Amino acid sequence: MNTNENSEQYSAPHTQALSTTPRRGFLKSVALAAAFCGVALAGAGQAQAATTWKIQSVWDAGTVGYDLFEEWANSMEEKSGGELIIKPYPAKSVAADNNALFEAVRNGVLQGMNPFTLYWSGKIPASVFLSSYPAGPDQPHMWDIMFYSMGMLEKTREIYKKYGLFYVGPIQHDANIIHSKKPVNSLADMEGMKMRVPGGMVAEVFQQFGVSTVSLPGSDIFPALEKGTIDAADYVGPAVNYELGFSQVTDYIMFGPPGVMSIYQPVDLMDLTVNLRAWNALDPELQQLVEDEVRIYSQKHYLTIQKRNIEAMEKFKEDGSKVTRLSQEDLEKFRKAAIPIWFNWAGKNEDARAILDIQLEYMMNETVGYLNEEDIKGM
Repeated sequence: MNTNENSEQYSAPHTQALSTTPRRGFLKSVALAAAFCGVALAGAGQAQAATTWKIQSVWDAGTVGYDLFEEWANSMEEKSGGELIIKPYPAKSVAADNNALFEAVRNGVLQGMNPFTLYWSGKIPASVFLSSYPAGPDQPHMWDIMFYSMGMLEKTREIYKKYGLFYVGPIQHDANIIHSKKPVNSLADMEGMKMRVPGGMVAEVFQQFGVSTVSLPGSDIFPALEKGTIDAADYVGPAVNYELGFSQVTDYIMFGPPGVMSIYQPVDLMDLTVNLRAWNALDPELQQLVEDEVRIYSQKHYLTIQKRNIEAMEKFKEDGSKVTRLSQEDLEKFRKAAIPIWFNWAGKNEDARAILDIQLEYMMNETVGYLNEEDIKGM
């Protein structure tokens, strides 16, 4: 009996150990499985949480401009570790025209756009000073200095916020040039011509020299020149203009004096602008990535276009296009006509004046020396 009692005393704990071990193992297995499922579900959640932006460019499909933008947009998924997917669209594919594009981004139909900033002169008067304008800062680095070193980027974002938009940053593109059916060797030669130019300040300065100006989207320029409804057209630089077939419908290309491609818009800036709600929904680190990548893209876009310009000019010459140049004297006349128009646009609202003030500070500094007190006396 004692033996039996002892057996019970020793066998009971042993039996309990045997029964507990499988139970603990089972619970551990359940816990591990639950943890694994949690990780899997979290991973699935992260994959589903990837942000997708639809962004329409104003570049037509098949142009070097759109090819560059598409390549950049598609690269963002990998660069963001899958957190941001950008689906690029060429001109007119979602929004049919510029007005529709502006509203589509404001309303969230599109999350962003890649426009020429000057397109919004009728909506945002300050935008005439956010890309180069007649007789203003005419070198690409000047614009980067004003945006990134002198507070112009922050001021621009304040302005765009009023429209429910976030201005991510400028994108360097090119100088704009004019293609015409007849030679233009002086400002006087332009009198009476009907010319496609961007609106706003650029159009007003050309009107001072007897030009009848019209505004057309890039895709409508070729047929207008072909039909003769316009005599000449500004668009962008040689690379894209050649791809659009301008050598087939014009014979001349108007430049400024040697070393000056354009006297009216030598630094045509594009930008990346997104819906403000879409921007605010991004994690701050992802916002910083987008800002950094826009600056990198700006340089790549600019340098690629410049290389293509050199190649395109050879093709224009082969097709018979001839370059005509305005004189330094013409450049001075153009400048005198332009400066009062700057101040007219700056007077439209406080935002436009605030941007011009930043630029006047820069242009009047001795390191630049573009303006002096006499140039703006009485304005």
